[in-house]
Amino acid sequence: MEETNIAAFPRPVFGRIPNFKGAEKAAEKLLSTPEFQKAKFIKVNPDSPQRYVRELALRQGKIVLVPTPRLKGDFYLLDPSKIRDFREASKISGFAKYGEVADIYSIPNIDLVVVGSVAVTLSGDRVGKGEGYSELEFAILRELNKVNEKTPVVTTVHDIQIVESIPVEPYDVPLDIIATPTRVIRVNRTREKPPGLLLEYLTKEKIEDTPFLKKYLGQRKRNNTL
Repeated sequence: MEETNIAAFPRPVFGRIPNFKGAEKAAEKLLSTPEFQKAKFIKVNPDSPQRYVRELALRQGKIVLVPTPRLKGDFYLLDPSKIRDFREASKISGFAKYGEVADIYSIPNIDLVVVGSVAVTLSGDRVGKGEGYSELEFAILRELNKVNEKTPVVTTVHDIQIVESIPVEPYDVPLDIIATPTRVIRVNRTREKPPGLLLEYLTKEKIEDTPFLKKYLGQRKRNNTL
């Protein structure tokens, strides 16, 4: 992406969900889908290329749920009825300033999940930064019955990020829709979405480094439900 000058700020793109030229057009393509139009409450990843998705969602009156990057802190609710500057609120730096800390246990069911991607396939497989945070976010929400198998999972990418194949793990969340600057792709996926937290794939380090997991799994252990 850098060699072809498709990558946008911030650069270098290695180790992050890459921002790309045309991200705004891809967001507008996603905006045109019935799934996005009908959704009232959406969860969007905090990465740079999806900033436009967050802004457009707010402008359309949708409530947006955003996690702290790398799940180091809280989830935030961005309520457009309480925000004047949608552009600033859609930035990572605006989550805490314009949003409210979400009680993740009592939020409504989520109508649409937007994830960031490094690469995707036409069969709906995706890869992110490789740290598994999108998968963890979805697993947490599935664990709390805020999303289910039918909740659309979508992404915005540049066309160059579409590849032939990606290795898949059981915890990987398949896509339903891919929006690029030039088209909307409806995936005919063959995999089901993970049913929740797959504890056998969670290391002690990951649990210790993720405040929600540490608290939630600790409570489950105390209740003898593990």
